[in-house]
Amino acid sequence: MADESGVRVLVTGGSGFIGRRLVRALLEAGADVTVADRRPFPGGGVRTILGDLCDPAVVARMIQPGTDAVFHLAAVTRVLLSVEDPAGTYRLNVDATAGLLEQARIHGVGSFVLASTNAVTGDIGTATITEQAPLRPLTPYGATKAAGEMLLSAYAASYGISCSALRFSNVYGPGMQEKDSLIPRLMRAAVAGGGIQVYGDGKQLRDLVHVDDIVAGTFAAWRTGHTGPLILGAGESVSVNDILAAARAVTGAELPAEHVPAKPGEMPAVIVDISAARALGYHPVHDLKSGLATVWPEFSEAAQ
Repeated sequence: MADESGVRVLVTGGSGFIGRRLVRALLEAGADVTVADRRPFPGGGVRTILGDLCDPAVVARMIQPGTDAVFHLAAVTRVLLSVEDPAGTYRLNVDATAGLLEQARIHGVGSFVLASTNAVTGDIGTATITEQAPLRPLTPYGATKAAGEMLLSAYAASYGISCSALRFSNVYGPGMQEKDSLIPRLMRAAVAGGGIQVYGDGKQLRDLVHVDDIVAGTFAAWRTGHTGPLILGAGESVSVNDILAAARAVTGAELPAEHVPAKPGEMPAVIVDISAARALGYHPVHDLKSGLATVWPEFSEAAQ
């Protein structure tokens, strides 16, 4: 990472899965980092503001004069949870984002980077998702992220803030022990010698991107002053069945699959175009097997 000495940044959700990797990369680059989260940064050593982003008093403490950039990762990220609690999802994903943007405007923050999602486009079948795809989300999660993107667009146009909405595909990598997505479920099943439930026939396509590639893409967007949406993914989609086969190869476990009905709101395919990110210098380095090989040791060693 290039030198960012003296740059003051805020990372919301900095104690989370992606946030931890981003914070460490920012620290390694010399940035002055403040983390805002409901829990302390693992291992300490980082200035942390604990509290609820839905509380305006907490948000007012997060951004102070001299803050150069905000990386807003804190959010409701589980699609099914957003379906169960759309109002709570709105409060964190929209209201809190609006509050942070307003504090950024008041204190003259130059850059605001939002962790968004390709779910803002909804189901476009097997077509390739680009930044120009219409916003037609299928779930409260996708809808609230689309609303966040619209807020960023307004603040960029009205106040000159460099606002970038990074549309992550399915992120995986080290540090997923607390997650309940497909990759950690596969890892836990491999440790236990058990099987895994697969929604539908397993032929649905997903773009899986390693967390370290996401961090590199985030830096690329920030450093180039990119404004607007930007897709960050691996640029290569694989089926759930392919993911299962790769997990078997990496872990050596049998991982028998039980096929169950697909969940509401699940897209049959996620195929993304990352050419815009590549133009900014983004070059993902992990394929599925090399990426899974970075995840497996944390699960297998924890079981010993």
